Formats: sequence, structure tokens, C-alpha cells
Amino acid sequence: MLNSFHHVAIICSDYEKSKYFYTAILGMEIIAENYRQSRGSYKLDLKLPSGEQIELFSFPKSPKRPSFPEALGLRHLAFSVDSVDLMSDYLISKNIAVEPIRVDEYTNKKFTFFNDPDGLPLEIYEQSCLQ
Repeated sequence: MLNSFHHVAIICSDYEKSKYFYTAILGMEIIAENYRQSRGSYKLDLKLPSGEQIELFSFPKSPKRPSFPEALGLRHLAFSVDSVDLMSDYLISKNIAVEPIRVDEYTNKKFTFFNDPDGLPLEIYEQSCLQ
């Protein structure tokens, strides 16, 4: 039986820009940072306060992946937050484009979307929906 997810792996196009975004903007903690000489790439392990992790990879010449909200495959990565309003305001203050806040018709909780530096769709969702 599955308990939770351990990590999500993301391949970025600009390692330093994405590292800054996920650490300085989103506040994720760096667990480990390794440069893999044989692959010409970095692997950065990041952690949320709840323990879930993101592995941030850089690979030379990675192909672009189209990301459309209704395309097959992973749709987006959602983070729980205490206040969608406050987090949205914070992201906007950091010049991150944020969609208008919406309310989930089933849970009645606020949520909205923004993108990482490579256009990966990220969501913030009121924390109480996950309890």
C-alpha cells in the first residue's frame, strides 16, 4: 500500500534560475546538490517542510515538452498553503505571474496557478483540503 509520494523530478533548462526560483522564491530547503560530471548535469534535492521532495535536474540539450492543461500525462504539481491570498500576493511581489484566484466547486477552497521558470504549471491550494 502506498503511504505518500517521496519526490517529484523536474528537468529544468536553466539550472541557476530554477534553483533560485525553488529555493529563494518558494522557500524549499536544499538537502543535497551534486554535479554529475559524466552526465554534464546537476541534481539538486529539495525538501518541503512536510518532507516531500523535488529533485531538480539539469541535462544538456533536453528536448522541450509541450505543457497544455488538458494534455495527457502530469497536469500540474500542487502545493498546499495556509493562505492562497497571501501566497499569491507574495508571488506577485516577486514578479511571478499568477492566475486569478478561484474557488473549487467541490471543496469550496481557494486555489490558483502559476508557472516555474520553464513553464511547468504549479498550483497553490488551501491546506485544509488535504486533511
